Amino acid sequence: MIEIAVCEDEQPIREYIKRLTEQFADVHVSTFGRGEDLLKEKTVFDIILLDISLDLNEKDAINGVEVAKMIREKSGAIIIFITALKEYVFEAFDVGAFHYLLKPIDEQKFEEVIGNAIGQIKKRQVVEPLVIKSNGGYIQIPVNNIIYAENEARKIVIYTKNMDDDSYSFYEKMEDLERRLGDRFFRSHRGYLVNLAEVRRYDTTTIILKNGVSVYLAKQKYNDFVAAYMNYLRKV
Repeated sequence: MIEIAVCEDEQPIREYIKRLTEQFADVHVSTFGRGEDLLKEKTVFDIILLDISLDLNEKDAINGVEVAKMIREKSGAIIIFITALKEYVFEAFDVGAFHYLLKPIDEQKFEEVIGNAIGQIKKRQVVEPLVIKSNGGYIQIPVNNIIYAENEARKIVIYTKNMDDDSYSFYEKMEDLERRLGDRFFRSHRGYLVNLAEVRRYDTTTIILKNGVSVYLAKQKYNDFVAAYMNYLRKV
């Protein structure tokens, strides 16, 4: 099931967008009238339809661009802006928006954009799970759930976004795991392998992940990391 959020302060438009979105198969749509309510929500959304001019006339309200910036700090969700104000479009792309839709909504264009976004999400979801041997049995870990891996003595510990069991330890060489996980992961240091989708920010010696963890970035790997990260962003 693909989780979609609609954040729009005008209820008739919000319900209209929800109806249009629910025409697609295998989606679950949640609606929010305020950006603050969306930011408090615990659901991990795949796609967010976000009105730029949220509560434009309300004092101290957060507009859609500010909401998107906060979302970007912790989520790789596809963001699609909905706006009647063309002047905000360029600002929208500064936060990595997938697309924008102008009001009044063109239903054919809406269907095209949402269809493309759902296609992107499905591509992310078909990645083969990582299979490891741990505690005498075999475990399948969805690759998208992996945040990073770390060497610990002779074992590797994988940290994930699972709520119940967020780490797994097993015997394997880091270079073998690096090869299995592919180019969506980067070996930032001999002891660390990070999921590029989980990067929040970085400098010449450190990568800060979306869960707040700091991971070492070897100085000699900095240029390679930047190139790999930019290439990842172009792909997604």
